[in-house]
Amino acid sequence: MSCCDPISDLITRIRNAQMSGLDFVESPCSKMRERVLDVLKNEGYIKGYSVEKYGSHNVLKIELKYYEGSAVITQIKRVSKPGRRVYVGIDDIRPVCNGLGINILSTNRGVMSEIDAKKHNVGGELLCTVF
Repeated sequence: MSCCDPISDLITRIRNAQMSGLDFVESPCSKMRERVLDVLKNEGYIKGYSVEKYGSHNVLKIELKYYEGSAVITQIKRVSKPGRRVYVGIDDIRPVCNGLGINILSTNRGVMSEIDAKKHNVGGELLCTVF
């Protein structure tokens, strides 16, 4: 089955798995999804992920993170969509929940969090917000 928005599909799978209390969730593999998961892992929102062979294609197996029985990710929301792309400059990046969450951006230097984008002084497409 083809997917027209792979980032939204990944976010929905993570959100649904955490609402169900699952430890792992699987998602089809792509480089963009891996880069988003790298940011989530570096920022401490997931434990990690691995690429596994499943038949003729690869699958991402994502290990979700919980703290005292509740999910670490309380809200994950897609901002830029295929029908409405949202681009932000370095000065237009607004903090999520007064700095408690992160924005994930796709820049010309790769997918990174807002903190890394400010360090590199680049803006880009605002993919999603995580809190």
